[in-house]
Amino acid sequence: MAEAAASRHSMGLQKLGAPILVIMILAMMVLPLPPFLLDILFTFNIALAMIVLLISLYTLKPLEFSVFPTVLLLTTLLRLSLNVASTRVVLMEGHTGTDSAGKVIEAFGHFLVGGNYAVGLIVFIILVLINFMVITKGAGRIAEVSARFTLDAMPGKQMAIDADLNAGLIGEDDARRRRAEISQEADFYGSMDGASKFVRGDAVAGIIIMLINVIGGLIVGVAQHDLGLAQAAETYTLLAIGDGLVAQIPALVISTAAGIVVSRVSSEEDLNQQILTQMFGRPQAIFLTAGILALMGLIPGMPHTAFLLIAGTLAGAGYLLLQRLRAEAEVAPVEAGPAQSEEPVEVGWHDVTAVDRLGLEVGYRLVPLVDRHQDGDLLRRIRGIRKKIAHDLGFLVPAVHIRDNLQLKPNSYRVTLKGVSVAEGEAIAGKFLAINPGRVLGAVQGQAATDPAYGLPAVWIEANLRDQAQTYGYTVVDAGTVVATHLTKVINEHAPELLGREETQQLLDHIAKQYPKLVEDLTPKVLSVTGIQKVLQNLLEEQVHIRDMRSILETLAENAGRTQDPDELTASVRVGLGRAIIHDTFGGAQELPVMALEPNLEHILIQALATRGDAGAGLEPGLAERLVRETVEAVERQENAGTPAVLLSPPAIRPILARFLRRSAPGLKVLSHAEVPDGKSIRIISLIGGNS
Repeated sequence: MAEAAASRHSMGLQKLGAPILVIMILAMMVLPLPPFLLDILFTFNIALAMIVLLISLYTLKPLEFSVFPTVLLLTTLLRLSLNVASTRVVLMEGHTGTDSAGKVIEAFGHFLVGGNYAVGLIVFIILVLINFMVITKGAGRIAEVSARFTLDAMPGKQMAIDADLNAGLIGEDDARRRRAEISQEADFYGSMDGASKFVRGDAVAGIIIMLINVIGGLIVGVAQHDLGLAQAAETYTLLAIGDGLVAQIPALVISTAAGIVVSRVSSEEDLNQQILTQMFGRPQAIFLTAGILALMGLIPGMPHTAFLLIAGTLAGAGYLLLQRLRAEAEVAPVEAGPAQSEEPVEVGWHDVTAVDRLGLEVGYRLVPLVDRHQDGDLLRRIRGIRKKIAHDLGFLVPAVHIRDNLQLKPNSYRVTLKGVSVAEGEAIAGKFLAINPGRVLGAVQGQAATDPAYGLPAVWIEANLRDQAQTYGYTVVDAGTVVATHLTKVINEHAPELLGREETQQLLDHIAKQYPKLVEDLTPKVLSVTGIQKVLQNLLEEQVHIRDMRSILETLAENAGRTQDPDELTASVRVGLGRAIIHDTFGGAQELPVMALEPNLEHILIQALATRGDAGAGLEPGLAERLVRETVEAVERQENAGTPAVLLSPPAIRPILARFLRRSAPGLKVLSHAEVPDGKSIRIISLIGGNS
């Protein structure tokens, strides 16, 4: 109890820390401070600036220091408060000597002035101008441009996150975190754009405060304290320059930190590692520079010692770097393979290779995507795909067997189902596919292509054009995501074929752990595993998930004694799942906008079913063609309006009508009146077959 109370007390003090700090900073502008306290606060200001600079040097991504704009404001406010407090002391006590405002101001003044006040004043102004005109202005411009491009790229980045989420590559938590990072990135650069104005204003205020200290000090020293003009100028100029310098040096340090933060490119290396690897990682450039300096050092009249010394140092560094690179590039000897057996092995059943239920074959250039030793993450993504599909559909799809195929083109891949190719595509490892979703602001340079999964126009681009493409509104994904998305689409489309007897039995065994009596009473006494498998396949064929296995099995147990026909059992199960089907289609809407058949056409279809058992075969060819054409047109109108394409039909003809229209209108869902739960109202928005 005592530890918990102490912890709560500590948390309460932490929450009060920031308000107390701000109030103390503001109070320094009003309350007089003794010289010793000024020394402590000026020293603390310098230490704080150094901490900010070092943190910026070791930050890998700008968002790791997202509090920097607020820190920039607080440090600027601290410097201005110290300037106001020190100005008060300088003007009131400056006549007593150069140590009247504390030892720190006096030391900095003597250090910069060096016995010549004019030179000291000029150097101080130069330092302020460097901070104002170069560092702060450049950092502010970078932050402004970064903020604009970050905002322009947000839609493309959001679409990329949605694509990864739909492909099962990331979960909801990862997607939520990445969306928050995008928003924080835009907020950060926007805040940095505004916060840089604080430092620029602080630089201007530093010059003005210094002039006020000099002019005000002359007036106070001469008029009030009867000092000579020369003595007053010497004393107050030194104090003014020291006061300004002790504030502007931390400002220069923090401005440098701001420039480093906003100019950094996100990387897994800190600034020191990036400079060493990118600037001093090429021995050719170092040797060439050494040669140029050596030639310049041999020119008569040039400082030979300096040029030749630096040239020799660079040549030595380049030689050491070249030796290190050669050592790293040495290839380890290939281990000898196992010795082949002298005796021929007898042919057996192990030579019969089973056909893979689900396979992925890749060309040799795509092997790095599936090789763990080459940082290929496609295997991890495929595990994520299987997990997401299991969550969405309700059963675990078979493992994907991946192998390389030298008969494929280098950048090609192929998805196989039971040994037969069902989808093919191309992906370029190391490049990104910029997919045009239909509305882009411009074109990007690259290799024209087509999105293998959905057939959208796309362009393969280099990595350095990724941000530009996202800014233009493209959805940019890497090669692994292209393959994973296509694989996800294929698995969803062929889910009924992937639900075999073995998977059905595993699903029943899993459900039996929760509802053992339900499974025991149903199978095999009332309905065989094969019958259950056929019903589940029918549901998946019509894009109905099977996550609610309890409701499915209970409905089958109620109706299996009456009929063993899979289609009739599927219809009964659909009625039991009606609420879930309607929710997946329309969400929580109370009014359901649907299409319907013209009454005469309904009567014809029911008669055709009764006589021939096949709606398509029992219809007159012209009428069947008109039915398909009008249905396709109605589906297109619904999809363009952003409304689900749903056709409501009598229960007797729903299964056959759904099969008849499946190929012509793949986006259509055919529901029966019995599947609409109570409490939902129906609004007919289109009649099909009205002209028949």
